[in-house]
Amino acid sequence: MKNNLDFTFVKYKELCGTIVESKYATLTFTHYFSLKNIPEKFIILRHDVDRRPENALEMAKIENNSGITSTYYFRRKEEVFKPEIIKEIANMGHEIGYHYEVLDKAKGDLEKAIKIFEKELNEFRKICDVKTICMHGNPLSKWVNKDIWKKYDFRDFGIIGEPYLSIDYTRVLYLTDTGRKWNSRFSVKDVVGANVNQAIEKMKSTDDVIRLINEGDIEQMCILAHPERWSDSFGAWLKELVWQNVKNIGKAILVRRAYYGKEGGGSVSEMMQEIFYMPTDEETVTLFRGRKRRKNAYYGGFKNLL
Repeated sequence: MKNNLDFTFVKYKELCGTIVESKYATLTFTHYFSLKNIPEKFIILRHDVDRRPENALEMAKIENNSGITSTYYFRRKEEVFKPEIIKEIANMGHEIGYHYEVLDKAKGDLEKAIKIFEKELNEFRKICDVKTICMHGNPLSKWVNKDIWKKYDFRDFGIIGEPYLSIDYTRVLYLTDTGRKWNSRFSVKDVVGANVNQAIEKMKSTDDVIRLINEGDIEQMCILAHPERWSDSFGAWLKELVWQNVKNIGKAILVRRAYYGKEGGGSVSEMMQEIFYMPTDEETVTLFRGRKRRKNAYYGGFKNLL
């Protein structure tokens, strides 16, 4: 039976299967930044591991079983920086990168921030080779971590690229699951400066991403999936759903003030209509039907729903 619940590992397997069956090649960021001959059609799969590194490991296994390699950017925080998990993911052939947030940690002090960067980068390199980095964006912070490179040069540290600075997103379509919407509607720091494709503005579900890949009209794509947003555990899935919807309230206001204030872009009340993820009729039946009937209708690995 087809899985109709979004942001589950079952749905992610479906996404990976679609990529494998498509005409797209899959690249890591190291491939993209270093290869002389880039495939005409490609997808870069990116994962920012902000929380729940065990979820990143599960996604890495799904990709490995599908014959896909991707890039995982880990934060240097105690609950995320798990050397054994990082090493296991790297051993599958995936790329490991450093998800830096040094301006936030240094409270804007550039000299202190670059020292933190070098120290943390070296900690990652004790585990595996790191050639690319990607900033972490905290919507509540007044600092933008990539701004450190206005003074310093990441190439001086053996880094060959940074996705927010080294890719032309007028040529590479950027899709992110921020806000569980896939349309960048609730991205505050996770923005790339390119005009949003009109077709992307209407995207809300992973099924929309799957349809886009099947259509094959976009030649080059970067897809960002945050591992903490995906789970086959009902408790974790529901917790993330509720927490993300709460965050989207604040993000809706921040996004409107930052990007739409002078040009309209819809009122806050209009944006609020898109904030809350509401399960489809099929999802509602799956989630809330009687216990006995649920036993006969749960999808894939969604066993913790019982």
